[in-house]
Amino acid sequence: MARGLFGGAFKGVDGFGKTMEDVKVKTRTGASLTLLSAAVILFFTLIEFIDYRRVKIDEMIMVDRSRGERLTVKLNITFPRVPCYLLSLDVTDISGEIQQDISHNILKTRLDAQGQEVHENTLNYQISNEVERTLKQRPEGYCGSCYGADPPEGGCCQTCESVRKAYLDRGWSFEDPNLIEQCVAEHWTNHIHEQNTEGCRISGRARINKVAGNLQFSPGRSYISQRDPYHDLVPYLKDGSHHDFGHHIHEFHFEGEREVEDTWRPGNRMSGWRKKVGLETHQLDELVQHAVDDRITAANWMFQYYIKVVSTEFKYLDGEVVRSNQYSVTSFERDLTHEAQTHDHERDKYGQLHGHNYRGIPGAFFNFEISPLMVVHRETRGSFAHFITSLCAIIGGVLTMASIADSMLFAAMGNKDGMSSGKAM
Repeated sequence: MARGLFGGAFKGVDGFGKTMEDVKVKTRTGASLTLLSAAVILFFTLIEFIDYRRVKIDEMIMVDRSRGERLTVKLNITFPRVPCYLLSLDVTDISGEIQQDISHNILKTRLDAQGQEVHENTLNYQISNEVERTLKQRPEGYCGSCYGADPPEGGCCQTCESVRKAYLDRGWSFEDPNLIEQCVAEHWTNHIHEQNTEGCRISGRARINKVAGNLQFSPGRSYISQRDPYHDLVPYLKDGSHHDFGHHIHEFHFEGEREVEDTWRPGNRMSGWRKKVGLETHQLDELVQHAVDDRITAANWMFQYYIKVVSTEFKYLDGEVVRSNQYSVTSFERDLTHEAQTHDHERDKYGQLHGHNYRGIPGAFFNFEISPLMVVHRETRGSFAHFITSLCAIIGGVLTMASIADSMLFAAMGNKDGMSSGKAM
């Protein structure tokens, strides 16, 4: 007896009551709703599956905890009115490191007045031939003077270039090569002047410390005097030719410490992630800057860029991590024509005083700072549990709405049949 009462009470908990087959009412409307519900369930299930399989990219900002890393600046810049012998690339930073006239991993390409590459009779080829010819004509045991500078290993300055380098190492300006015996014998000045109407394209990579610093393209050869950088402008600017630092930046960006090595690694995905986060191009790429039309003013024109470098990290689904950098930049142009004569502050049209705390030189200067923050992009994919939960919600929701619609339509049809029967009576 107790078992029967317990069994009956337990059956009362059943939330899925059944009806006898012979009392079920089958309608065409119900069949149509059933097929429509199945189609809707399949459609939303497909959408949910596509969303489940789709890779999403989350973005977050965190403190950059990297230490002791170095950056690689990849650059490709054309200076149409600066000959290659006049163009110097130097890097200084707040740690005190100074890189003068960088040539390692840097390629200078001579360009004629029309912007075409000069392939034959390059400066180095001409000078090297003159050097070889001059050395052969000198008597045995000849030891060239270094003109007061510290001699290199061997104790002699046999070539014009060795004298120039000895001067720069001593911190002296290499003012007039026509007073140097070796330079006169090699016709060094004549070969230099042959390129006065040429331009130069400088490309390659420069390794720098990951600290605030300055990368500069400036005229002449740089040297150090009392720990301050100076530029040897004589005799380079005494040729009467039109030189200015208007330029075309084909490419300029900062690479990660291992990004260059990873570029050559099999299966490398360095370019793919940039497309995913919208960093295919960089802010300075294909930027063209012109100096003013006035020839004298253009020769004293200074281009400055202020760059904020932000470390960037991309994490793939398989766990591979790619580290690189992105940057933002603002630019400023400065006329140095009158600054060489005065340091006085001037008033603008609003009466405000303006001036500069230091004397500049013509050139293109890229001042960069390192952000303490890092941007992290991470690939993610929805969990399988979320997909199953969404699938159950779709099926339950569609069937519930179809059941409600079927009940309403069935009731409406029943009322209509009842009203028709009443009128017939």
